[in-house]
Amino acid sequence: MPYTTEDGGRLNNFAIEPKMYQAEPPTATQKRNYLITGILAIGLIAGIIYVAVLVSSAS
Repeated sequence: MPYTTEDGGRLNNFAIEPKMYQAEPPTATQKRNYLITGILAIGLIAGIIYVAVLVSSAS
């Protein structure tokens, strides 16, 4: 564990920081997958809202 000593003799224990790296931009395949996932998510939410409207007006 990495300890540092402050003024007055107090010890501080710091967490080990992960290595930093540069993020890479998404590839064309990843962009297409994001688009498909977004369309499916919008369809799912619209379907849930549609079912909720049908059930609430059924009575």
